[in-house]
Amino acid sequence: MNFIFVSPNFPVRYFKWAEALKDHGVNVLGIGDSPYFDVHPRLKAALTEYFFVADMSNFEDMKKAVAYFQSKYGKIDFIESDNEWWLDMDAKLRKEFNIDTGFFPEQMEAIKAKSAMKKYFESAGCKTMRYVLVKGPEDLDKAKELASRVGYPLFTKPNVGVGAADSFPLKDEAALEEFLSRKLPVTYIIEEYVEGYIVSFDGVCNLESDVVFCTTDHFPKPVAQVVNGLEDEGYYNVPFSLPMNDIDSFAFEQVGRKVVKAFGIKKRFFHIEFFVLSKDKEGLGKKGEFVGLECNMRPAGGYTPDLINYANSLSCYELYADIICYNENRQKLDGEKFYAWSSSRRLNLRYAHSEDEILEKYKDAMCMHGRYPAHMADAMGDLYYYARFKTYEEGVAFDEYVREKK
Repeated sequence: MNFIFVSPNFPVRYFKWAEALKDHGVNVLGIGDSPYFDVHPRLKAALTEYFFVADMSNFEDMKKAVAYFQSKYGKIDFIESDNEWWLDMDAKLRKEFNIDTGFFPEQMEAIKAKSAMKKYFESAGCKTMRYVLVKGPEDLDKAKELASRVGYPLFTKPNVGVGAADSFPLKDEAALEEFLSRKLPVTYIIEEYVEGYIVSFDGVCNLESDVVFCTTDHFPKPVAQVVNGLEDEGYYNVPFSLPMNDIDSFAFEQVGRKVVKAFGIKKRFFHIEFFVLSKDKEGLGKKGEFVGLECNMRPAGGYTPDLINYANSLSCYELYADIICYNENRQKLDGEKFYAWSSSRRLNLRYAHSEDEILEKYKDAMCMHGRYPAHMADAMGDLYYYARFKTYEEGVAFDEYVREKK
């Protein structure tokens, strides 16, 4: 099997996906914009060959890379990046080379545009936030009409975008008018504002869109607040077999599985985000209910796949390779389960406890720690500490200790 891994050097720990595929006998071929000398040594060892493309947004250059691999190694079975930036390019290359193991360009709107995602959530029985699409001053009246139905504040972000970049609230009519006083660079979605936090449904599904493994990530602090305010954060992973203090886990799992089916996700890792309401919202739902936010056809960001592994006592990298190769899981799924926490720090903030104190106090629980690369720091923080615990309360205490300020 020939598997082209697009941008395998970003994030840096993506070498683990390549290693797992190689362990399964897959011929892993890399295309990336990192010079070969800058490729992680473990990634180099996992790849059969690496093709450098200086501008990966250049379709002709990417075509040349794929054509080279195909001429040398034969039929290409998969083209994947597991990186949201390159999903469109992945789709174009699949269509160009008739590789039917992933999405084609005509299917991309459903998995990239936040507005288009809503009908898939709703077909799975999940509520979504009310919205309008706007491009500039000509859309002010319909935005005001939305505000008359759902109230202020509103929340806006690019309809097609990655992460929480350029996402912010519109607190009143004056802010709305200012936002739509000029032509926007791209189409934005304006939604009703809800008070709550994100819980994601993460996992891997097979060719039939059946979920073979799933777990949950909980983000108590809004991601947009972390990004826009350059704040530290703590989030955690909880397997479905453990008690959840913030959501009906049975109902959440059932809806998550239906959403995967509705989107028609096949042989992929997914990261599907839901808002859990922290207070009642008239016309939408009650406190504790969840509404669909967006579906990401890739693993959760940063080093979260490692956090998933620590919580579930498995390797999701190997599990994904099982699905690619055999369309079934061959990993042990009944290992001990934990609440796995990620707590981050900002270099510009002063903390009550030193890193040495953290590592000594939590030496028996610590899984990994380090510094995020600069390109991840805005969204994730500068320093990270991963630890796992048998109870939720222990995890909360860990997060409070790591992020306690002077």
